Amino acid sequence: MQDINKKICNYIAKEWVTPSKSNRSFALDNSIDEKTVRKILKKEGYRMPVKTLQKICEAREIKISEFFILIGM
Repeated sequence: MQDINKKICNYIAKEWVTPSKSNRSFALDNSIDEKTVRKILKKEGYRMPVKTLQKICEAREIKISEFFILIGM
């Protein structure tokens, strides 16, 4: 089974960050730091705080529980 941290980051990177214009615009749109976006984009992922995931989900207007359904958890 894939590491949950890696799975979360890879989903966000592939589905939400990559299609956006830039790391900076994604960071601004989601109320997170640009350095956090760079960490999300790392292939190995990183241990994202729940608060960061919550900010991203709120910006996408979804519940955290809905996010976990999207990634198949």
